Amino acid sequence: MNMEPFWLAVEGSTLRQGDYLPRCLVPTFAPTFGSTDEVHEVSVDEFDLIIVTQSCDLETGRARLVALCPITHISRYEETNPAYARKGRWNDVLKGRTEGLHLLASPTEPANNRDARVVDFREIYSLPYPYLVKLATELGPRWRLQSPYLEHFSQAFARFFMRVGLPSSIPEFK
Repeated sequence: MNMEPFWLAVEGSTLRQGDYLPRCLVPTFAPTFGSTDEVHEVSVDEFDLIIVTQSCDLETGRARLVALCPITHISRYEETNPAYARKGRWNDVLKGRTEGLHLLASPTEPANNRDARVVDFREIYSLPYPYLVKLATELGPRWRLQSPYLEHFSQAFARFFMRVGLPSSIPEFK
């Protein structure tokens, strides 16, 4: 099967929505953080992240902090979420029926759905713009979502945040 690539190889310090940034260092706080006046240690974890901040905000310098979500290989996601290893679960995600998750084709093998990446919109990290510029520059070649996959990704992220929970609804038709 011949598929259009979702990703474009880029280099340099320019950041855009849809940039795939591997090995980002993210501070993590203990549950007791801030509960006392004691000095707290902050640990650092490493994540592969994808930028969700709008490109226009990155270009104009209006984003002191950049919003990013975890992006993970499907098999790695299944290791920590074994329910997703069951048949049919990824098709639900692919069709937009699973709240907070979004699938993107592999940067190198777009036709291989088992090599796809899953983005978790339920986790959002904010990292300083200068840190990410430095990381992007040091990475050398990296991946950036290209149109129309970028717009589809952005729309999925927006849909996740524009949900409205109602206290009641019209009963189902029988």
